[in-house]
Amino acid sequence: MSLLSLVLWIPVAGAAVLLAAPRGEVRTIRIVALVTTVADFLASVWAAGAFDFAHAGTLQLAEQVRWIPSLGVTYHLAVDGLSLPLVLLTTLLTVLCVIYSWRVDLRPKEYMILFLLLETGMLGVFLALDFFLFYVFWEVSLIPMYFIIGIWGGPRRVYAAIKFFLYTLVGSLAMLLGILIVYFHSSPRTFDMVALFQQKPLAGDLHLAILAFWGFFLGFAIKVPMFPFHTWLPDAHVEAPTAGSVLLAAILLKLGTYGFVRIVLPLLPAAFHALAGMVAVLAVIAAVYGALVAMAQTDLKKLIAYSSVNHMGYVMLGVAAAAAAEGQPALRNAAAIALNGATMQMLAHGVITGALFFLVGVLYDYRAHTRGVNDFGGLWERLPVYTGLTMLAMLASLGLPGLMGFVAEFSIFLGAYQIYPALTVVALVGVVITVAFFLWTIYRVFWGPLNPRWAGLPDLDGREAWTLAPLVALMIAVGVYPAPVVDAINAAMLGILNLVR
Repeated sequence: MSLLSLVLWIPVAGAAVLLAAPRGEVRTIRIVALVTTVADFLASVWAAGAFDFAHAGTLQLAEQVRWIPSLGVTYHLAVDGLSLPLVLLTTLLTVLCVIYSWRVDLRPKEYMILFLLLETGMLGVFLALDFFLFYVFWEVSLIPMYFIIGIWGGPRRVYAAIKFFLYTLVGSLAMLLGILIVYFHSSPRTFDMVALFQQKPLAGDLHLAILAFWGFFLGFAIKVPMFPFHTWLPDAHVEAPTAGSVLLAAILLKLGTYGFVRIVLPLLPAAFHALAGMVAVLAVIAAVYGALVAMAQTDLKKLIAYSSVNHMGYVMLGVAAAAAAEGQPALRNAAAIALNGATMQMLAHGVITGALFFLVGVLYDYRAHTRGVNDFGGLWERLPVYTGLTMLAMLASLGLPGLMGFVAEFSIFLGAYQIYPALTVVALVGVVITVAFFLWTIYRVFWGPLNPRWAGLPDLDGREAWTLAPLVALMIAVGVYPAPVVDAINAAMLGILNLVR
């Protein structure tokens, strides 16, 4: 088995082992899940070691095998500077989710199996370069999360799970329409993305390209989620178990933004260019609206959920700016900077928001059993380590220089301003509001007099510290020295922009 297939299928092998495990052997189930996710993370690190970062703009470690020749379907996997960092983030966060979920005692066997299958679905989306294979993994990533929310979620878990499922299913069907339009107009007919990027089968028919664009747009925009398709997200986050919220925010949302960058931009450049202004306006609305609604929240999970709408708005502004620059050589550098920032923001949001949901879970699941911002006060006296890590994550999320979020947002605004100056200025209002609601949250939760209800709360334990330590290290390390990550991303973005021409 080649390297990327190893990364992709290790979780399925672990899930198969868990199927055979006795239901009562809870410790064995947990150990198998942990060993599986650690092995998969190490395999992804091995893949990164074999990757030539000097040529990060080219697809590497490729595997291509004929699968359904009569339909032109192949088993085609590869990575570049766009997908490899997302693969590493996925495998790392799944390990941390298993560590955090060590105390889950409701049907732990099924819980761990679903997380392993979810990991394969997410990895498959980032690795697949055949539309048939891509769509299969896209759908695979939907089903485990539906059950994770519906079984292990909060009081309104069934409503949230069904809403999540219906929204994303509608988007998936719309995307399937877009895939079929592209397939039936390709010559020879193929689902291979690389061949289709080179063919651009809809280049001569703008109206048909726009129809295909709308199919892909709905599929990816609902997953991002973009305004006004975002309403499933707060419900899903509030009701999902902590580890489910982490993967939902940190990885599943990135499937949508990844789709815009990997597929829509190089495959349908003229259609995306024609509609880039509309996408940019929706992105700015999401950035400002998400921040405003987050400020009004008193539930920590909802607050972070709406901050995700805000941050994904920045990502889509960067992508839309790059699409708007198509055919304008003078704006090529600005487009590359905006795309670099958008991709960097995918990673930064995954690390930072993943940490924030873990931190909310530490407080809600094992200590206070409430997420009400106004229920706390003065926690720094009892939980100094927890306070420090939460403040660090919130400061990173609001874009404090020296932390991971700043590099991403700065690049987005620097590139987008040269293409959409007025919209970029409006989007900056979202940054100001984000600063306000995070600082206000820090003040209400951690400062002031200690609420007597929490006088006996313990600080972080070892398991929780191990869960958070890698994410905190990444926030600081990439914030201080982002060059290796940015260089790899930049090479990939230049490669994608070369396909757009």
